[in-house]
Amino acid sequence: MQNYSLLAAFIPTFLLVSATPGMCMTLAMTLGMSIGVRRTLWMMLGELTGVALVAVASAMGVAALMLQHPQLFQGLKYLGGAYLIWVGINMWRTHTDIGAALPLADVRPHTLISQGFVTAIANPKGWAFMISLLPPFIDRDMAMAPQLTALVGIILVTEFSCLLTYASGGKGLRLFLSRGNNVRWMNRISAVLMITVGLWLAFD
Repeated sequence: MQNYSLLAAFIPTFLLVSATPGMCMTLAMTLGMSIGVRRTLWMMLGELTGVALVAVASAMGVAALMLQHPQLFQGLKYLGGAYLIWVGINMWRTHTDIGAALPLADVRPHTLISQGFVTAIANPKGWAFMISLLPPFIDRDMAMAPQLTALVGIILVTEFSCLLTYASGGKGLRLFLSRGNNVRWMNRISAVLMITVGLWLAFD
């Protein structure tokens, strides 16, 4: 059984939150600009997996323990942040097409999946948000599993739609900046965005 009134209220609530520019959306826009929407889908797969894990763990109360021990996040946050900063520096230095800033290994599916996954799960604010958002939309008088399945499904569909929108916007910006002699500006913008996401992940 489902409480459909709660589900109906959850949809616009999470859509508003998910559409707000954040770490994952900025990463999607940056990768959409640098490697295109199709390859960015691999990052989205990792990010959505991480978001699903955070949502389920939050609903089950695991996240409460993790937030009490923030040192569990630090190593992962610093490692992921350092990697994104390194990629951003490579983008800044390149003088040709922005794709040349990324070594082949960096755009392989498993690397992009890991990049999205780490970004999703290493953000303490993401955990805190799920802990505060999910409980009001769960009816304690009904079975937990169907409700959680529905909520996570809504979260993933909404998150994917927003990620795709941001990545497509990044691709559109790339096409705009590629006109004329704007390659260096395109590289610099992508570099700044990538470094920003790295710093955001490491120190937020």
